[in-house]
Amino acid sequence: MTGTKIAAARRTRRSKSNRWYRGNHVAFDQVNRAALAVLPALLARWLPGGRTEGAEYVALNPRRSDRRLGSFKVNLNSGYWADFACDDVAGGDPISLCAYLSGLRQIDAAKRLAAMLGIGACHGE
Repeated sequence: MTGTKIAAARRTRRSKSNRWYRGNHVAFDQVNRAALAVLPALLARWLPGGRTEGAEYVALNPRRSDRRLGSFKVNLNSGYWADFACDDVAGGDPISLCAYLSGLRQIDAAKRLAAMLGIGACHGE
């Protein structure tokens, strides 16, 4: 990834870890760790037709009329992702990718991803 997109993704990742939402303490870190452990399977489900190139998964961006592989990439080790054909389309973890692809808020994406992985998103679940 380019330096600017990586820096933006890191700021996004650092800005949220575990937060309180409407009385629930959402375990973003726990959900992201669990998602990273199975990230290739999640990407195959979310972004069918993509392929692995080294440490990255390259796919078409389903949120725009993407015709060729190459600009939308997800790092399989860190979860950083970006669409290099669009400005400001990047994130630092699987939750932000789920939110982007589903058109959800981060909190809702964390809960959806946790349910998909069979884990509790909130402490005490």
